[in-house]
Amino acid sequence: MTQAPSEMRSRIMRAIKGTNTGPEMRVRRLTHGMGFRYRLHGRGLPGRPDLVFRPRRKVIFVHGCFWHQHDCTKGNRTPKTNRAYWAYKLRRNVERDGENQAQLRALGWDVLVVWECETKDLEVLEERIRGFLGGNPSASS
Repeated sequence: MTQAPSEMRSRIMRAIKGTNTGPEMRVRRLTHGMGFRYRLHGRGLPGRPDLVFRPRRKVIFVHGCFWHQHDCTKGNRTPKTNRAYWAYKLRRNVERDGENQAQLRALGWDVLVVWECETKDLEVLEERIRGFLGGNPSASS
């Protein structure tokens, strides 16, 4: 028996993860391999950042290009059905991201956003993360 398109879409959407995604895992492995230690999914911080470096007061968000509307080809897609719903949902995600980042900065935190498409070139990403966190990993222990 085949599923109706809306039932199939609902099943697919329910399966989408918010944490421990492929891009997030690539950033975590890379950062850990560089010697930096962090906490995950910062409870109590606005937006629950994916990686939290408390002694440095720095956080990293790993954003999916589609869900957070990056200006790359993957992020510039719009679903063909139920456009009003998706336009509102995606716009609200972007607004909430901005609000959370502003709150973190007001609390004295530095914020880095890593986009899903940026996790493909690990050498460039490593340089960017090292520049953000500083060169000395032992200072984050």
